[in-house]
Amino acid sequence: MQSMRVMFAMAMVMTTGVLMGQAPAAPTGPSGPAAEVQRGYAAQKGNILKSADRMPESDYQFKPTPDVRTYARVVNHVTEAQLRTCGAVNRTAAAELAKVPADTADKAAIVEGLKASFAECDKAFAAVTDANLGDMFDVFNAKRSRIGIMWGTVSHDNEQYATLALYLRLKGLVPPSSEK
Repeated sequence: MQSMRVMFAMAMVMTTGVLMGQAPAAPTGPSGPAAEVQRGYAAQKGNILKSADRMPESDYQFKPTPDVRTYARVVNHVTEAQLRTCGAVNRTAAAELAKVPADTADKAAIVEGLKASFAECDKAFAAVTDANLGDMFDVFNAKRSRIGIMWGTVSHDNEQYATLALYLRLKGLVPPSSEK
């Protein structure tokens, strides 16, 4: 289990691009808190969608050890979390949210569910402005601010992308954030 923790920590460093004192490149375009969270979301969206596409369908049931999730479960977990958080911000009724496919569904169905969750989040992130960051929402049985939910979604996506990237590497594939 300790070796898995080390591998996940290494994956986080690989996916964030921050290595021993190296700062990421300065952002271009709009600035401010809303723009920062929107950029973070856009980067993770691209990496996660490319990761979902890159893993062959035959490896969607892959898991490195018996006590960890399958690749499909990790992708579906992203879908579930995004539907809940972004659906709450959009005030979309639970019955109106896309349905998460079974972990044993084929790759096409799982990717379709993931894309539906990103569509929900696209609306939520597009609505973020510096002026509405403090708006409050009921999420996970608590009151949370818009900015807290949005940054929480980006952070969670980053964590899950690290897992997806690690699984890709274990299958001999290059994660999207490591492409040259």
